[in-house]
Amino acid sequence: MAPLGGAPRLVLLFSGKRKSGKDFVTEALQSRLGADVCAVLRLSGPLKEQYAQEHGLDFQRLLDASTYKEPFRRDMIRWGEEKRQADPGFFCRKIVEGVSQPVWLVSDTRRVSDIQWFREAYGAVTQTVRVVATEQSRQQRGWVFTPGVDDAESECGLDNIGAFDWVIENHGDEQYLEEQLEHLIEFVRSRL
Repeated sequence: MAPLGGAPRLVLLFSGKRKSGKDFVTEALQSRLGADVCAVLRLSGPLKEQYAQEHGLDFQRLLDASTYKEPFRRDMIRWGEEKRQADPGFFCRKIVEGVSQPVWLVSDTRRVSDIQWFREAYGAVTQTVRVVATEQSRQQRGWVFTPGVDDAESECGLDNIGAFDWVIENHGDEQYLEEQLEHLIEFVRSRL
């Protein structure tokens, strides 16, 4: 039973460590497929919006890739966990409301409960995509290990779930990344 929103032809759930390039990959896919075909959905969007309202913060700045959100990240994670414990599908339902494009790219899947919710709601059209990058690549993008963040469920919850349907290696080799994206785009187009 699908919640509010259209019935997608394909739901790709992207996961990966901080600074692995999840947003970069999903935005690259959307730019090639077109915003009329492909929606990028962020589970962190409704979380950050509500958190910003309750704490008097700039919601738009929490969404971007700047360092603005870093001082709040640990508390935001704690706050989001409390919301999820009360209702595991709360943020998932929020992001699909009113989405009409046939392809959904969920750019920040972080928990087993997120995957379970989408699989239960949308079944066989749901696939998982893991974006991986070496620590060196992530450090070059500004990543620094932060206790309470990088060892929390929000970063490690999907580390041991087994095989992903797709793995995108984003170590800095632009040509290899492009080849992987083309392969994924071919698959997406086969589902339209």
